[in-house]
Amino acid sequence: MSSSPPALRVRVAGKSMAALDIALFDLVAEDGAALPPFSAGSHVDVFLPNGLVRQYSLCNDPVESHRYQIAVLKDAGGRGGSCAMHGAVHLGDALSISAPKNHFPLAHAAESSLLLAGGIGITPLLCMAERLSAIGQPFSMHYCARSSERMAFVERIRGARFAEQVAFHFDDGAAEQKLDIPGLLQTPASGVHLYTCGPKGFMDAVLSAARQAGWPEHQLHSEFFSAEPIRKADDGGFEVQLASSGRVIPVAADQSVAAALAAAGVPVATSCEQGVCGTCLTRVLEGEPDHRDMYLTPDEQAAYNQFLPCCSRSRSARLVLDL
Repeated sequence: MSSSPPALRVRVAGKSMAALDIALFDLVAEDGAALPPFSAGSHVDVFLPNGLVRQYSLCNDPVESHRYQIAVLKDAGGRGGSCAMHGAVHLGDALSISAPKNHFPLAHAAESSLLLAGGIGITPLLCMAERLSAIGQPFSMHYCARSSERMAFVERIRGARFAEQVAFHFDDGAAEQKLDIPGLLQTPASGVHLYTCGPKGFMDAVLSAARQAGWPEHQLHSEFFSAEPIRKADDGGFEVQLASSGRVIPVAADQSVAAALAAAGVPVATSCEQGVCGTCLTRVLEGEPDHRDMYLTPDEQAAYNQFLPCCSRSRSARLVLDL
């Protein structure tokens, strides 16, 4: 698999524990220069010492140019990235990262914003809260966590000028303080945009409740950190055709489109390989994709004119790709 090449060399200028199993990293340019600017909702690809590439949201104020700050939840059952960040990346180490990318931007046309964070999903939303506060745009934020010891940035939020706009919710707390997601979202308003990030179960609950309540898709914004691979018993092989040359490449039942293309000498840039980050988004000119990503909205998926070859497949015998 190919990934976007690293663009920046940074040094770990700070590493601390922000909460139970959550490590906070401050990254500065290795040469001491200012880092490229970023906007709220941005992330960077981090190229880890073990060869993995992982995406982490930037959680510091976008006005800062001297550092990027990321928070990493240690997931012992994950694919190895978070454990490498916790155990193999140390203070003073040099790392390669990408320039900031933003697939989760604030909607500038919003009259107000509702931010719903689950666990480590606070990272991009905290950055958004600081930006919204700085420009004086109305918002409220609900921050949910399993317990208080697993909640990062509490003191930072309580010391912020927007502290009164944030409510904290704990799974192990009293029933009356738990977040009533359907109740909160039951009355959509035309100027309110909803942003959510966190574990898949939390985000599924938020987005499902919003859609059932009639929230329009253009007012729903989400960013998934990971997705469970989808395998179907009836998965079969199919073909992809390159529009530029007419070349046809077979895709086996147990093979991703991205892997088939790479094996045929036509690599597509990938990063998360889970249909989360959007790096490999490719136009579809003919055929019907079988979408299995967490990146495209339902409306975008229904258009059948683009797909994520790292995870999605085909319902038709052939897909013609804009490659």
